[in-house]
Parts: sequence; structure tokens; C-alpha cells
Amino acid sequence: MNARKRLAVALALPAIALSGCYVVPVAPDGTPVLPAPVAYPAPPPGVAGPAAPAVMQARLYPANDIASRTGALSGTVTNMMTGKGRLQLTYKGEMLVGEATRVANDERSGVASAVGSSGTYMSCEYQMRTPLQGTGICTFSDGARYQVHVGG
Repeated sequence: MNARKRLAVALALPAIALSGCYVVPVAPDGTPVLPAPVAYPAPPPGVAGPAAPAVMQARLYPANDIASRTGALSGTVTNMMTGKGRLQLTYKGEMLVGEATRVANDERSGVASAVGSSGTYMSCEYQMRTPLQGTGICTFSDGARYQVHVGG
């Protein structure tokens, strides 16, 4: 074999070997068998990992005559520990679901909104004293106003 042929074969072998052909194991029913997910170790002691979401109780107390007709309410707020949260509560038999978001450049202040399937809605402004405790005021679409206490 001359030098040109040997060079051509030497250059062609890596291209053939790396041509993109893959072997995927399959189960007897023909579905691919995928590797088990990788379990990453917990961070070492003293090194903080991402904070887990925290579910807190929200208690709403009437702040005007319209709200006093319905009385005190309760719901839940899930703090995602990212500046966002999810909330839900029942108002006059209707489940309201929504979200809470911290105000830009203020890690304690935020706004929250929720809506129900029949169109009832609620808007809130709040201040968090800690990631798990805060207060605010919520106004409903029928004019009811409530003082809200989040956390314990």
C-alpha cells in the first residue's frame, strides 16, 4: 500500500467510527431502556442549597362592612423562595387561585392576585417581615377589604 492510500485510510477511520450510529437498548416490548436518573449528592454541611418551598397559612380578617358579612377567611400561600408564591382560598364558595410576586428592588414588599372560575377576583399588597411571616391588605371584586396575616 502506498503512502497516499495509508493516509486516506488513516483519516477515514475516525470519521467512520464517529459517524453518529448509536445503539439503544430496548425492552422486550420495544420501548427504549433509559438509564436511571443521576442522584446528585446533598450539599456538604454548611453549604446552603436552594431553599425548599414553604407552605404557610393565610388568615384574612374583615376590614369593612362588606367583608364583615362574610367573616374571616383562611387560605394557603406557598412561598417558592424565589420572590414568587402561589396562593389559594375559598371566598363565598368559590376557589380563588393566584400568585404573589415581590416588588422589584424591595425584598419585603409584594403584590398578589387571585381569580375564581366565576370571575371573582382579589388583589393584595403585603409586607413580609421574614420569608415565613407577613401582613397586608386584600380587596375583593365586590368591594370587601380584608387585613391579611401570613405565616405564624
